[in-house]
Amino acid sequence: MGFMNKLGYLFKEGFRSITIHGFMSFASVTILIACLVIMGSFSLLAVNIDALIDKLESENEMLAFVDENYTQKEAEALESKLTAIPNISKVEFVTREQAMESFKEGYENSSLFEDIDPSVFRDRYIIYLDDISLMADTKAQLEQVEGIADVSAQLDISKGFVTTRNIVGAVSLVLIVILFVVSVFIMSNTIKLTTFGRREEIAIMKMVGATNGFIRTPFIIEGLTLGIIGSGLALLLEWGIYTLITEKIMTSIAGTFVSVLTFSSLALPLGLVFLAIGVMVGAFGGSTAIRNFLKV
Repeated sequence: MGFMNKLGYLFKEGFRSITIHGFMSFASVTILIACLVIMGSFSLLAVNIDALIDKLESENEMLAFVDENYTQKEAEALESKLTAIPNISKVEFVTREQAMESFKEGYENSSLFEDIDPSVFRDRYIIYLDDISLMADTKAQLEQVEGIADVSAQLDISKGFVTTRNIVGAVSLVLIVILFVVSVFIMSNTIKLTTFGRREEIAIMKMVGATNGFIRTPFIIEGLTLGIIGSGLALLLEWGIYTLITEKIMTSIAGTFVSVLTFSSLALPLGLVFLAIGVMVGAFGGSTAIRNFLKV
């Protein structure tokens, strides 16, 4: 048998098994789609939380107030000490006058504060962090700097976001592992039904000298095909669900507080992950399903 004829035969047998056992193939693909959508949903949630935390890190500010007895020149000299602290990405010096103007802007009727003297405010530094999960440690180090009288930090907010990220990440990982195993199990059992119906044919092929690889290939092709179909349909379903949910969020009150990543920015990596999982589930399920029937 020529190479092309052999290849054609293997693919033909692989596709034939899918159509012969149409209901089980449908069930296998449906289970795979359900598993991938659940995996994808938790993964997208984790990615969005990470993006939200990254945004919070870029916008969240700690304020380091300079000792009121320091002159402006002495206060400005503290910048090098502050930037040397780990986890601080940058600092921004704010004079007493600038702090007063910022205070006035927070009120509609700023004329009420016309007589306020800038001396009642302190020079300060706006501190930007690399990692808000280390905010408490950074705050403690800032308080140790000579010349820094007080540090203001939103520790509760940062802890809440970091805790949420860790929980979602852990749950996503556990679910991905569990659902991957379930998908492989379903795929393997679906293909086992195919092999059981063809066990005599497989035994004859073994007796006439067919290699294990030759016999196994159609079943691997069947598994791969089901896996690829399932991953493609799962991506389309995930797209619809994600778009629907994000539209609901952005048109609600929550949309004023949080931003959601567009699906177009996530489609390629998510599609590649779905495809990889579909291929692995299909190939592994196809190869393991026939293993016992090759022991002739």
